[in-house]
Amino acid sequence: MPRQLPSVLTPPDWLVRNLRPQNAPVSRAAVVRAAVAMSLPLAIGLAVGRPAYGALASMGALSGVIGDTADAYRMRILTIAVPQLFGAVGVTIGAVAFGHGWITVGAVTAVALVSGMFSTIGSVASVSGLLLLLNCVIGAGLPLPGPWWLAPVLMSGGGLLVLALALLAWPLRSGVPERVAVAETYRTVADLLAASGTDAYDDRRHAVTQSLNQSYDLVLARRARHHGRNPDLARLLAQLNAVTPVVESAPAAHQYGRQHAGPLSPEVPAAVRRLADTVETGRTGPARLRLPVPTNETARAVDHALTHAADVVTGRTPDTRTADDPLGRPARLGVRAARSARTILLSSGSWRYGLRLAVCIGIAQALVSLVPVPRSYWVALTITFVMKPDFGSVFSRALMRALGTVAGLLVAAVVLAAVPLGWWDVAAMVVLAPLIPALGARGYGHQTAAVTPVILLLSDVLNHQGTALLVPRLVDSLMGCAIALVAGYLLWPESWHTRVGDRLADTVADTARYVEYASREDADHAERARMRRRLHRDLSGIRTEFQRALSEPPPNGRRAAAWLPLVVAVERIVDATTAAGVRIRHGAQRPSAAEFAQVALQLRELSEGLRETDVLVAVRTDLTGPAGSVLEPLRQEVAAARAIASPR
Repeated sequence: MPRQLPSVLTPPDWLVRNLRPQNAPVSRAAVVRAAVAMSLPLAIGLAVGRPAYGALASMGALSGVIGDTADAYRMRILTIAVPQLFGAVGVTIGAVAFGHGWITVGAVTAVALVSGMFSTIGSVASVSGLLLLLNCVIGAGLPLPGPWWLAPVLMSGGGLLVLALALLAWPLRSGVPERVAVAETYRTVADLLAASGTDAYDDRRHAVTQSLNQSYDLVLARRARHHGRNPDLARLLAQLNAVTPVVESAPAAHQYGRQHAGPLSPEVPAAVRRLADTVETGRTGPARLRLPVPTNETARAVDHALTHAADVVTGRTPDTRTADDPLGRPARLGVRAARSARTILLSSGSWRYGLRLAVCIGIAQALVSLVPVPRSYWVALTITFVMKPDFGSVFSRALMRALGTVAGLLVAAVVLAAVPLGWWDVAAMVVLAPLIPALGARGYGHQTAAVTPVILLLSDVLNHQGTALLVPRLVDSLMGCAIALVAGYLLWPESWHTRVGDRLADTVADTARYVEYASREDADHAERARMRRRLHRDLSGIRTEFQRALSEPPPNGRRAAAWLPLVVAVERIVDATTAAGVRIRHGAQRPSAAEFAQVALQLRELSEGLRETDVLVAVRTDLTGPAGSVLEPLRQEVAAARAIASPR
């Protein structure tokens, strides 16, 4: 019999979650681009006798490699090129402020405030704000070779080299990433239908929401420039919209499977997978779905939704030119820029995060100005990475940053000791650079372990200090992690006393409005679909936030673990409402308005209770209605949610 470890030697759950590597696919193309983009500038610099210039360009390429994550080609332009412009501004400000004492401290702190506020408005802005501050810190902490304008040009050029390599296949593969994304959404919907009536349904539903969000983001990012003039994009968007009725029919099929017949016939998900293949290849023509004959309102809903999807996918539906996103076509760039500016200036969250980041960076810059710390800019660099709001928990990132740095330094020690300066550095970069995209997909600690030897190799090219860089690098990283944990996490009450139910309470209130809208006989189907998609998108974001909180130590991790089942319960309420609407549209008797109103009232009471407490509180769970009503599953889900919102 195996001997069990004493409980005191068993690592806590939050630590295990942080250390567990993520299962994510690795892009072979990104691996090749990293090797070429980071070694080529170094080789050119050595060839022309300016290795320091090549090292600067490779540093710029490093930011491009880290940002090389989007599949759609137009998205790559946004996620790589736009941040390079901000990075050029940042390194220029840092270089101008270099060596001016407290002026340098003030300049970098001000940039941190702007960077933090700017990072809160979206993914592209987040990467741009990150690069703005990173390059500013590098320019303010490192004497850069050449005139003031050369470093921005070289570093931006390195990042744009990554973009150029990423766009090489665009003429041959234009539109392919978008088609693949839409086809993958159809496949996740097929998996959802296959899981109907089983315990795997909840996880598959979450995967469908994530896939829909990604597909709409990719397709609309490309379509925004065309404003509907591109027929291929309009067809893709119509195909994506056509899967919405199938998604709406899935909750009804799941309910029916749990109550009566188990999972759907395998012919149903198989038909959706055939449609996915058609979307991916771009074929047109008749589709043979071979669906079973529907025998009840749930089966009729699934059959009707799949028939409509097949008509759109195969090109038999003529209205693809008017297709639009259920959440609305994105506004023009100028309108979105104005909205973003208002969000930055008027949002308390934007100011709060900007101030947190500025305080941490200010402390770091002041500390290294007062205390002679070798390679001092590493302290602020570490804080910048650890404090990113959309990259996960500050606590877990600080922990993984420290562990990843130690692992990376072990590799760097071997490289710096064994590889002589010169052309051998290029060979070492060819080996080390591909590890960044390969390990980056496994988690932040793995990415740090891959990035650390690369940066130290480039720093050695600039300063020729060899293994003398190792100990200062470790000290600076640990100092940065400590400052981020204390000044950016522990000293802020919201880190420990955040009312984690606020966002969930808003979503529960929105769910009550969704129930009320579903009760109307004149309810518009498109508006109902928009409400449902907004709810699932909000719940997906909330679930992600709770998953991040699980990686923190008590009390945050324990509180998130207690609240996460309520997130799942609210998702089931939304599904039950959708299922009721689907069944009513396909022949089930419509409940009275009083039945709907009773459910909405219970949801509003639940929402108000969530706003008033940091912990789950006791609430009533008595919710009854006519037997056999299509709202009975919904009432059961609401009662279950209110039962979860009570102390154990």
